[in-house]
Amino acid sequence: MAMAKLACVLLLALLGISMVATQVMATEAQYQLDSAYGPGSLKSYQCGGQCQRRCGQTQYKKPCLFFCNKCCAKCLCVPPGYYGNKQVCPCYNNWKTKRGSPKCP
Repeated sequence: MAMAKLACVLLLALLGISMVATQVMATEAQYQLDSAYGPGSLKSYQCGGQCQRRCGQTQYKKPCLFFCNKCCAKCLCVPPGYYGNKQVCPCYNNWKTKRGSPKCP
């Protein structure tokens, strides 16, 4: 009976340690993502290439590039991927049109 309790306590301890380690790794991964794409992560001359990537799979390429370059010039960041992920660049995410819709693609 004592051996079963000991095994149970050890199992719970290992589970707790693995959960903490997973949380630490997730936090570090988010920090790396934020620092790679966050505010001020680009120089103005890098906007063109990053907007080409961001708008690469849209059927509305010309307006996407126009607004992406405008947003990048102001915010000096372009979110990762082709769509979404704007939370890593708050300036890019929060810039709105007069009607209140997102300005940046």
